[in-house]
Amino acid sequence: MVDGELHKSNLIMELFANKTFLSSLLSLCSAQILKGVFSYLSRHTQKKNKRELAEVVFWSTGGMPSSHAAIVCSLCTSIAYVEGLASNLFILSFWFALVVLRDAIGVRRLAGLLAKTLNTLGKQTAEKTGISFRAVKEIQGHTPLEVVVGGLLGIAVALVLNVL
Repeated sequence: MVDGELHKSNLIMELFANKTFLSSLLSLCSAQILKGVFSYLSRHTQKKNKRELAEVVFWSTGGMPSSHAAIVCSLCTSIAYVEGLASNLFILSFWFALVVLRDAIGVRRLAGLLAKTLNTLGKQTAEKTGISFRAVKEIQGHTPLEVVVGGLLGIAVALVLNVL
């Protein structure tokens, strides 16, 4: 192995040994897997094929639990545990988490609801007038419960990784 490759290998090993990084990554993965499970078990959705479930797990936004909330709450909890509550890094992560959580519940959710209403009106207008309508993307935000569950998941993962 060349020195540069060895150095890169060590950096990757250090990254995966970092409990703050690991807790955030595991929180993201856990939330997305749970999102797939909940989506599959949901009674008000059609049976999903493997491809649709993979899209939910690997790409989907919105839904239960919020992976955004899981990541930022895990990050904030890990930093609090490692650096302390009085550290500037914790304070930064705390305010960052609040912005992300507020955005997940508020702005993104309202934008998604507005897009859904616009698409409904556009389809109705297209049917009545014959004018073609191209639907806009309906960005999915989160309900408060989805954010709370995601946040609690992130906190739990961070505590388990940092305390063990």
